[in-house]
Amino acid sequence: MSTPSSAPPTKPQVQPCRYKTGKTLGTGSYSVVRECIHIDTGRYYAAKVINKRLMAGREHMVRNEIAVLKKVSIGHANILTLVDYFETMNNLYLVTDLALGGELFDRICRKGHYYETDAAELIRSTLSAVAYLHDNGIVHRDLKPENLLFRTPDESSELLIADFGLSRILNEDQFVLMTTCGTPGYMAPEIFKKSGHGKPVDIWAIGVITFFLLCGMTPFDRDSNIEEMQAIMAGDYKFDPEYWCTVSKDAKDFIRQCLTVDPAKRPTAKEALEHRWLAADAERERMNGQAEGAADAAQKTDLLPTVRKNFNARRKLHAAIDTIRAIHKLKEGGMMDGALSISPETQKQMEEKQTSKGLWQKPAGGRMKP
Repeated sequence: MSTPSSAPPTKPQVQPCRYKTGKTLGTGSYSVVRECIHIDTGRYYAAKVINKRLMAGREHMVRNEIAVLKKVSIGHANILTLVDYFETMNNLYLVTDLALGGELFDRICRKGHYYETDAAELIRSTLSAVAYLHDNGIVHRDLKPENLLFRTPDESSELLIADFGLSRILNEDQFVLMTTCGTPGYMAPEIFKKSGHGKPVDIWAIGVITFFLLCGMTPFDRDSNIEEMQAIMAGDYKFDPEYWCTVSKDAKDFIRQCLTVDPAKRPTAKEALEHRWLAADAERERMNGQAEGAADAAQKTDLLPTVRKNFNARRKLHAAIDTIRAIHKLKEGGMMDGALSISPETQKQMEEKQTSKGLWQKPAGGRMKP
């Protein structure tokens, strides 16, 4: 009789494909997001298809994203829900809710009008989800408009935080992270300084997003990454009167608090939610301490023309800068590396050094037939 120790190892179970993928919804440096349908139920989802070969050496990023989503994705209405995950021979699939409402800024540009109160509501929803993440010991580390999606095209649709690839679950004895990562324009000073960072980096990003939502530009936007990094570390930004004359004092104060260079002096997510600009009775509170005419203008000014104009102008400028850099590179006979106006590929994570052994096996599941 065979003993358990002499039994041959169990081979991974091969399962039939449960999903059929469709059109491409977005692309990244190592993944593609496709619409997919569950064959048995007919329900539509989004599948993040991650190329194993391109992710070699960074498998822990995927492992971490799964862990984060499993922990929080069903606990808050403004966080994308993880439905399933499995692998094929070449890819790993993360199946999530299908966000059909588009990205944050695209949604704003499709509106007929856009007011400061609309921006406040968007930030309130985002901060509520960030507070939930922080309560669960999670720092997102890559908050930006591109990672804020709407669940449906409906006007009343929920806003969802997505893309947890750079998120981290902080252990009870772990208060700081050291890896330089994120999208440059939204990264906090302490990330560049490599002095250690944690939850406050998300609050800084909220400040940058709020600035962007109210004028169509990011506060530290410069012509080169070096200049941008220096401006971020110095907290060097301003409210240009040309674009900010009708924005309320409370909105500017909220941004100032979030963009405090010293992370210890930034408000927590819960404290930021209590700011008078985001308070439930913000309409009444914004009227206090302002001249009646200025307060009325802040509430009734349509920000959409300015926001759209500034965003499109900056996008064209960066496209021109990219073209000039590419020409110079080709003339020099060099390789075309990433231009600074395009978000660079995230640096290889060094916080964990784990092999890929066992990563692609779904617990209580098996391998999916290609």
